[in-house]
Amino acid sequence: MPTGTGHTPCHCVLCQGINELDHRTQSVVDVIRQHGWQVSMVPADGQGPGWAYTVGLWHCHRMPELAMFGLDVRLMQTVLNDLGQRAVEGQPLEAGQEWHDVASVPLVLRPVDYRWYKAFFGTAISYYRKPPFPVLQVVWPNRDGAFPWQPGGEDALSHQPRLDLHPDEHPAGVWTQDL
Repeated sequence: MPTGTGHTPCHCVLCQGINELDHRTQSVVDVIRQHGWQVSMVPADGQGPGWAYTVGLWHCHRMPELAMFGLDVRLMQTVLNDLGQRAVEGQPLEAGQEWHDVASVPLVLRPVDYRWYKAFFGTAISYYRKPPFPVLQVVWPNRDGAFPWQPGGEDALSHQPRLDLHPDEHPAGVWTQDL
């Protein structure tokens, strides 16, 4: 039973009582039962940067899932686990929120438009079966301290997408080529 206060129903495989799962989804269920969430990692490849995202924060705690792009997947896993743990301990996760003590740079949480889910959050979709499950993107600045939506931050889009935008509004690039 989720410990959060949200009233939106969870449609995950646990809440729906689905017992026959493929090996990958069963593995996710096992980690979530043991730890409260897991971080799924998609390493960088020749096509583009990697990303990482949580699965289970919504089910267990009614807190938004978190996603991060463009850095080493192990570093992103550490950041997402740290933010998840802080949230579970009482520090809320909200769109627009800034974090200055999690990484060596400031981080900002941005809402994710659900139209990006299929492109980036396949494990979460397999686990939750259908929306709604909220996701916040953890965004970091470029070397000059500018975020992708700020003047001078446009170069950061090659490392991390702007998932707060509708996919049709996102500048063309590595994040939109397979849409």
